[in-house]
Amino acid sequence: MVKQEGTDKFSLRGKVFHKIREDILSGKYKDNEELKEVAIGEELGVSRTPVREAFRQLELEGLIQIIPNKGAYVTGISIKDVKDIYMIRSLLEGLCARWATENITKEQLEEMEENVYLTEFHAGKGHNDQIAALDNRFHEIMYEACNSKMLEQQLRAFHDYVLRVRKKTLSQGKRGTQSNREHKLILEAIKEGNPEKAEQVANKHVMSAYENMVKNGLYEAYANSNEKNEEN
Repeated sequence: MVKQEGTDKFSLRGKVFHKIREDILSGKYKDNEELKEVAIGEELGVSRTPVREAFRQLELEGLIQIIPNKGAYVTGISIKDVKDIYMIRSLLEGLCARWATENITKEQLEEMEENVYLTEFHAGKGHNDQIAALDNRFHEIMYEACNSKMLEQQLRAFHDYVLRVRKKTLSQGKRGTQSNREHKLILEAIKEGNPEKAEQVANKHVMSAYENMVKNGLYEAYANSNEKNEEN
């Protein structure tokens, strides 16, 4: 997804946009819930103008729908969107791992190794919040290492879109430990300087996450959650 003008995290418009976007993706605002300019402006300590501008950008991303003379309503991420995102991510993450193999710096490689080590430690302690944070960071390191701003931007957006369901997936059973084993395979392929292998294992890693989500009923639970929100 190409970043639109004024949506960077440092401008006022950007800060408002990213905060509302984060609240939608985290589940603070439910599907079909009306977003009120005045209330959000007061909450964020800004005028209605940057909120209105954020709404326009959120509509372009498909996260809200603005109905003339009625208001702005959350559309969120549907269950089909989740499936589509994982399918697309599997391909893009593979490409990212391939390019990361060719461009990663010594510092990035060292951080990636430390990330895998720390995840093993926290998995042994059952620290799910730390595992989720480290999982996010592993992917961020790879995105940064691929040396492509366009690809990095797309993958970060997809990563954010499925944040809620990813957190649930990592907290289920042994998925956190298995995910880290898959990260280790990606790391080893990158260290070997084998872009083809890195692409293959990274692609498989995302598909494994999706299959685990379906297997454990999280995919269905996400769908049912959205259906309940639509009924309320």
